[in-house]
Amino acid sequence: MTVRSVAVLGAGHGGLAAAADLGQRGYEVRLHARREEALEPLRQAGGVTVEGARRGLVPVALATTEIDRAVDGADLVMLVVPSLAHRYCAKVLAPLMRPDLPVLINPGHTGGALGFVQGLRECGYDGPAMTAETVTLSYICRKTGPAGVAIFSYVKNLKFAAFPARMSRDMLELVRPIYPEIVPAGSVLETGFANINAVFHPPGMLMNAGWIEDTAGDFPFYREGITPAVGRVAGEVDRERLAVARALDVPSAPFLENFLAAGLTTPAAARSGDISLACRQSEPNRTIKAPPRLDHRYMHEDVGYGLVPFAAFGDLAGVATPTIDAIVHLASEIMGIDFARDGLTLERMGLAGLAPGALARFALEGTADG
Repeated sequence: MTVRSVAVLGAGHGGLAAAADLGQRGYEVRLHARREEALEPLRQAGGVTVEGARRGLVPVALATTEIDRAVDGADLVMLVVPSLAHRYCAKVLAPLMRPDLPVLINPGHTGGALGFVQGLRECGYDGPAMTAETVTLSYICRKTGPAGVAIFSYVKNLKFAAFPARMSRDMLELVRPIYPEIVPAGSVLETGFANINAVFHPPGMLMNAGWIEDTAGDFPFYREGITPAVGRVAGEVDRERLAVARALDVPSAPFLENFLAAGLTTPAAARSGDISLACRQSEPNRTIKAPPRLDHRYMHEDVGYGLVPFAAFGDLAGVATPTIDAIVHLASEIMGIDFARDGLTLERMGLAGLAPGALARFALEGTADG
């Protein structure tokens, strides 16, 4: 099957970037958002105004809050939403799902496809699900206004995996023409453990909490916020992540190797072993400011749907994750949210009660039976 029409679910930074990029490349884009307020500026402007790697006003074929209209006739459904919205997407898509409807979760971060499919099951869809995920968003981008977006760059060597992994060839053939930079991983376990955002966003948020609150994020988050001290804590998070992956026999590379492969820093900075230096020398992230408040996806998503599943996999493997646990605890205190309870747990990934040795089969087949 050749993809000609894409239903893009989400009208935030990534959703507008996808709508502009795909629309300018000739795909029919059906943009879905929960609220009319997110779509009305696009209708008034006549589409998405994009700058940076792409430029111009890009019309959108359909902008709607009605999920059935967005999905009807689409060759591919693409979730371009924060991880905590995956369960909502599963709920609204469950009545519309069918075995031949491919769903790309862009990005999946850690456990995105697992959590989405488990959400479908909980909402009554029990048929085969054809899903895949990218480890991070395919664009480095930020909204410039209600109907505008800047695409600073495209992520290179973007890890990609299907769930179940036995569908990898079909999903790769479907998605690669859209995103040629994708690189196939063995399974969604491998993409999940490659989640770089969970490694450095939470330490950056916690250790700059006062600065963020005082300035409303008016400083370059990566270039000035990831100081040597923040980088060292991120390094400890990375070491724990790698230890859990090794214990579960999941291939995983160090943060700096992944950061370089994505085109986000220089070879010299990556070789230095210094996460702070790598961030200071990240040209695509150079001008991106810190979040304006702590109530932000760098906390909700990267703690609850990044560090929490890392720790959960650690529990499964019998590997201690003291730095990750400490960050989850402090983030919970700051936000008044029990991330360890409310985040992406083994139960919400459909992995409750699974033995470590059964993980690989589950990722391959979508079930631990047999």
